[in-house]
Amino acid sequence: MPDRDTPFVAADRPDDATDARVVLHVDMDCFYASCERRRQPELAGEPVVVGMGFEAGETQGAVATASYEARAYGVESAQPISQALEALPRVEEGGDGHYLPVDLDYYRAVAEEVKAVLHDCADVVREVSIDEAYLDVSDRTSWARVDGDTERTLAEGYARYVKQRIAREVGVPASVGVAPNMATAKVASDHDKPDGLVVVSPSRVDEFLAPLSVDAIHGVGPVTARELRGLGIETAGDLGAADPTVLRERFGERGVALHRRARGDDDRIVEPTGRPKSLSRESAFAEATDDAERVREKVRALAGDVAARATDRGATYRTIGVKVVNPPFDVNTRERSLSGPVDDPDLVERVALELLAEFAGDRIRKVGVRVSNLTFGGGEQARLDGYESAEPERRATGGDDATVPHSRQPEEEQASLSEFQGEHR
Repeated sequence: MPDRDTPFVAADRPDDATDARVVLHVDMDCFYASCERRRQPELAGEPVVVGMGFEAGETQGAVATASYEARAYGVESAQPISQALEALPRVEEGGDGHYLPVDLDYYRAVAEEVKAVLHDCADVVREVSIDEAYLDVSDRTSWARVDGDTERTLAEGYARYVKQRIAREVGVPASVGVAPNMATAKVASDHDKPDGLVVVSPSRVDEFLAPLSVDAIHGVGPVTARELRGLGIETAGDLGAADPTVLRERFGERGVALHRRARGDDDRIVEPTGRPKSLSRESAFAEATDDAERVREKVRALAGDVAARATDRGATYRTIGVKVVNPPFDVNTRERSLSGPVDDPDLVERVALELLAEFAGDRIRKVGVRVSNLTFGGGEQARLDGYESAEPERRATGGDDATVPHSRQPEEEQASLSEFQGEHR
């Protein structure tokens, strides 16, 4: 593991703009597993797998998060527990894996401790998910160099302070990216995980981004990356140098946005997270599958995660839906309206599986679960059996994995680093 006292720094040049914004992206590393290690210190350095819909000793459920040690065995987020056990047998069976069920109440409590530190360290905090946030600390630090140091900046020192406070006061690791805008800070926090600190000063944004693989840019998923490579675009530098007109024709306005992010051009202001209109989670299979039980397991896991996020935000919902992507990129959605707002994880799973049944026998490459028509602040809920039995609403749209849900979700949901995404965290 790299020396964490020496962060990766795209250092300042003499003409660096010391008045540019200072944005931090704080991303908790393998958050659920880190929480379990805080509670059970003897798990430090051990392969830890936290399962959603999983009970100790069982084989049902899906991987919510896997520690980096577990990932080395091939365990991935959203993978069925049964498959994870093949790659990493549990300790009780002579293997190395420590398998634990999700304890969302505990993780939320730890997250609140982290948020308390972040809000104490910044005047503006945008909470993206239970384990991720953007901070604008421009009023607390700057890109000016530390006296007598030709490389280090005040911004780097402040980011280190935030990181150390989280570790000291909460006891869980975080990776922090520091940059003059949100998009670059996000890429920076992913660049040196786990427990990393990556600083990209204003004059070095292009130099930092250009050599990175194109899928390092936030918003470029596996399908989009393949399409871009089909156009000869391999790196972020290639994407930034591409003709935006061609990108717009191929990907719509999203292509133009990705082009700007690859160039480090992002003028979004860090704003406190507003209330979303919907919450959704999606996960792709490595290869398209017609294994019905495998697909059902993944939908169960996604349903549990979406319901938990709604509960965590104090939201009830009137609509439950699924998204199914058939090869090559045929996107289909089905929704069912309820008779009233509910907060009922079991119902989300049940309805999602009922909607999924329409696609029995299909080859499926990606699935998603969504709750919408959200209401915040409580209120009378419908009975568990009170949802409408009418035919689900039918929608079918073409496009890849990022197109449909991103057009319907606010930015904070697009940017979510939920543990179920299976990202390289």
